[in-house]
Formats: sequence, structure tokens, C-alpha cells
Amino acid sequence: MIEASIGAVPGLFSAFFVMALLFAAPTAFIAKSRNRPPLLPALLATSIAGVLAVTLLPGSAGGAMAGICDIGRPVHMLTSASALLNIALFAPSPLLAVLLFRRPVTVGAISLVCSATVELIQATVPMGRACSATDLAANATGALLGVCTGAVWLRLRGRRISHVSRDVSWGTSLAAIGAAALAGWFYISVSTTDVVAADDKRSARLDALDGADEWMEESAREIFGKQTKSLGSTSIFEGNRTVITMKTDQGELVGWWPDRSLERAWSIDNTGEEGDLDADQVQAVGQEFAQKWFPTSVADSQKSLNAMGEDNSKVYRLTYRRYSQGVMMPMRLDITITSAGRIMGFTSDPTRDPPITPASISKKEAKRLAEKETGSEAEAAVLLAQKVSNEWRPVWMVSVKSGSKDPNLFIDAASGRRVEPDRV
Repeated sequence: MIEASIGAVPGLFSAFFVMALLFAAPTAFIAKSRNRPPLLPALLATSIAGVLAVTLLPGSAGGAMAGICDIGRPVHMLTSASALLNIALFAPSPLLAVLLFRRPVTVGAISLVCSATVELIQATVPMGRACSATDLAANATGALLGVCTGAVWLRLRGRRISHVSRDVSWGTSLAAIGAAALAGWFYISVSTTDVVAADDKRSARLDALDGADEWMEESAREIFGKQTKSLGSTSIFEGNRTVITMKTDQGELVGWWPDRSLERAWSIDNTGEEGDLDADQVQAVGQEFAQKWFPTSVADSQKSLNAMGEDNSKVYRLTYRRYSQGVMMPMRLDITITSAGRIMGFTSDPTRDPPITPASISKKEAKRLAEKETGSEAEAAVLLAQKVSNEWRPVWMVSVKSGSKDPNLFIDAASGRRVEPDRV
């Protein structure tokens, strides 16, 4: 930790020696001129120079942390090397001050105010230092340890506390005034963050991912083949769920955790190979796959099979759509299968069927409204469930002849108004 501090503050030792000399020499001279022992005042001045050198000399990080303070709970104070160093750094000065002045309450109040002032200076001055509640707690702990040790030492040596009532009065007043001033300074000048809470949240999210990669790897082997090897995965947190993208040597797979629902996959080998399965057999392969992986999407859905290509190298797309009151629901499932029975890829959107207002605008009327809007002939119209202003609505998607400024128009099937569906 000491080596890290030296690296972070260029010239730390040199600066400390110069400051110690500038502080200790005049202090010792003044004490000696008053016929008092110079050693204790000189040691106190030296320890103060050490605190200032370590905490307030500019660091190598520039002003990156200026104006920000971490207010996270100091839960790691006794396990952090940095915090333990702060405790050790702030203990000697109060100890020596108590031995010198014999006013522990006043010394304690001044030490606490000064330790908080150091953190606020680090927070507000662009000097490459970081302010944190953990450091403040460590500073205060070190100061109080020094004060208590000094008070115990005085008692063991049989030396009385000087002016106890005045010490308590002065110490209490200084603590109250200092706390008020520092609170105002903090409120005006510092923005807060909570690194501890962020770390806890990050840790909780990582803990929640236990088993996710294993599930994705197992799914990839079942879809792409038993010899499939994972090349790594990435995770994006979205609310209480996580979307995981896994790359393998056979293709890419995307799924949701902890839902254990797959969203899409696509094989690296995206060309059809020769096979002898006919359309019915391909459909049976796709249906078995869909029933296994997407049973809720298959239930009550209408399926269709479309072929692409020629001869025995055809590629088929099996689609599942669900309708309610003639409206196509947002659920989507498309599976691409080769004539050899290989699942080339799929896309899935398992959105549950939303409640929607009944449609009152006919297909013919929707086309007429679209033609009126564009001045072009409407060619086709499909009735879909779409989110409009975050509300599910029955919407006609009307295609007009090419060359129109708006090739696809959306007409609310309940009101007849032109609308724009929300972008996902």
C-alpha cells in the first residue's frame, strides 16, 4: 500500500521531508524559547506534515474525481489496506496533541473536523484524489484511537486532564460548528455516488447468472450439435432479466436468463445441404423442435411452411402465428430448416397475447383511408396488435404502391386514425 501511495503521489518522500523540516524546526524553536521541551511539539509538527503530504499533495490521476464523493457504507474499512493505512496515518497526531495539551475532547473535535476537511478538499479540488465515506470513517477512527491512547497514557502516567469543563465546552462547540460548516460545504460543492451499493448490485447480478452459461452451452449443443464448443458469452442486464449472447464454433445463440427462453440462433453454415426430406417430413422436424423449445408459442398458433431454393437443397421456413378476434398477436416464431433436417436457425418472440380493443375498421376501409392519406393505391393490409403510445391497439398495416413516400401506413383499427407504432 505504501508503494502504491508513492506511485500515486510523485515526490512524496521529498515533499514530506521538506514539509517536516519547515513545520518541525520553527515549532521546536518556539518551544525551546519558552523553556519547554521541544521534542513533543516537533514530533507533532512532523506527524501533521506527514498527514498533509500523504493526503493533500496532487496525485497522478489529475482532476478526474473532482466534485464527487463515494458515500457508500464503510463495510470494508477493516479489510481494506487503504483504510487501514488511513487509520495508522491519522492516529499519531491526536495522540501527540493530547500528550502535549492534555485536552482530549478539544483535540478529538479538531481531529475529526480536520479529517473530514481533508476528504472534502479531495472531493472539491481537482488534485487526482478520491473522496469516500470509507476513508472518512478510517480517518476518524484513527483520530479517535490516537485521542483515546493519549488519554489513557496520561492517566497511567498520573497526569491530570487540563481544565476538564473548559475542554468539554470547547470541544463540543468546535465539533458542532465544524460539522455545520462542513455539511454546508458538502451540500453546495459535492455530488454523491455509492460505489458500495453499485458493487453489491453488480455482485448480486453476477450471482444471479450462476448456471446461465451452462444452460446456454447445453442448448447450443442440442441445437448445433454435440461437438459444439463455446467461444465465450456476453450479458446485458435489462431489469430483472439478462439477455445472454453466446458465440460458438457452430453459430450464435441468444437467450434470456433466468427465464431460460431462447430468442434466436443462427448457424455459421447458412447454406442448404442436399437432403431427401419432403415438405411434410421437414415440417415434422420443425414442429418437434418447436414443441420442445417453444411450447407456449406453439399452443393455439397457426403454422405455415414456405420453401426457398430448388431440388433437394431447399431450405424451409416454418412460421407460427397466433390470432385473436382476427388480429395477429405479437408472438412470433420462425424456424429455418434444411431438406436434410438440420435446424439452420430461428427467431422467437414469446410476448403474451395482450388485451386489445375490438377492431371496427374493415380491411377495405383501412385501404381507403391509406389511399386518402398517400394518394397511392393500397395493395395489401394486415391486421396486427401493435403498441401505440405504450398501449396495445389493433392496427392495420397497409402497403401502398412502390414510389410512395410512405410505403407502409398504420391505421388504428378501432378509431380509423393514422398512428405510428412504438419503436422497440
